[in-house]
Amino acid sequence: MAAISRAIRACAAAGSRRSMASSAKEVAAAGARAAAAVARRGREREREEDGRRVQWVFLGCPGVGKGTYASRLSQMLRVPHIATGDLVRDALASPGPFSEQLAEIVNNGKLVSDEIIINLLSKRLEEGAEKGELGFILDGFPRTIRQAEILEGVTDIDLVINLKLREEALLAKCLGRRMCSQCGGNFNVASIDMEGENGGPRMYMPPLLPPPQCESKLITRPDDTEEVVKERLRVYHDLCEPVEDFYRARGKLLEFNLPGGIPESWPKLLQALNLDPGNERSAAA
Repeated sequence: MAAISRAIRACAAAGSRRSMASSAKEVAAAGARAAAAVARRGREREREEDGRRVQWVFLGCPGVGKGTYASRLSQMLRVPHIATGDLVRDALASPGPFSEQLAEIVNNGKLVSDEIIINLLSKRLEEGAEKGELGFILDGFPRTIRQAEILEGVTDIDLVINLKLREEALLAKCLGRRMCSQCGGNFNVASIDMEGENGGPRMYMPPLLPPPQCESKLITRPDDTEEVVKERLRVYHDLCEPVEDFYRARGKLLEFNLPGGIPESWPKLLQALNLDPGNERSAAA
């Protein structure tokens, strides 16, 4: 993963030196050429050490549950779950002008720039490489075509899982999110019970309530207001749906419509991924 991190940084640096009219493919190619030999050696070594590397990406609107399902798969497959949302929140918690700049972007429902995300992700991959991590499940990256082409240029993504959920359910989930101010745990107080679409089965998603010790410490994220959430969904559709098309054209996109809450969706997702819940290391994308 260190090779991937270096190549991502090379791509970002090349992009900053080019004009806005330069194509993302050219930017990715420049970084890929600079790191190709190192990346190949890294991939070969990883294959030797881990018979099947898992390099997956989760796509989906904000609030759809990417973090929940990516985290579960991360534990099952024993690969790191890298969520760019968490990287941004960690950066927000660090004092200084950079965190103030990020706060203004996030609190207005805007997407963080490619350069910031790439730098945060590169740093996380470098830290993981130092710990000997192999493979990854990315959550929240890529969000733009440029990011997707940079990633495509430096590593082989096995599978892209696109989680989908009705927009009214998404809105309710986002507005119901809560975080414990003490332990940092994420919960959701929304109880979603909706008629099925086009005569389909009813959708029920129970709340994810905190344990008693966290109940009095729940807080709402400042960006989880109805206005900001709707803006975030609009931005996602404008910028991120082309990323879905990018991976669909390459035969790497698995679209999964969430039928309900975790108890109903989790086994069906494992089935769609050809994963045996009784065998943590079995996987066939």
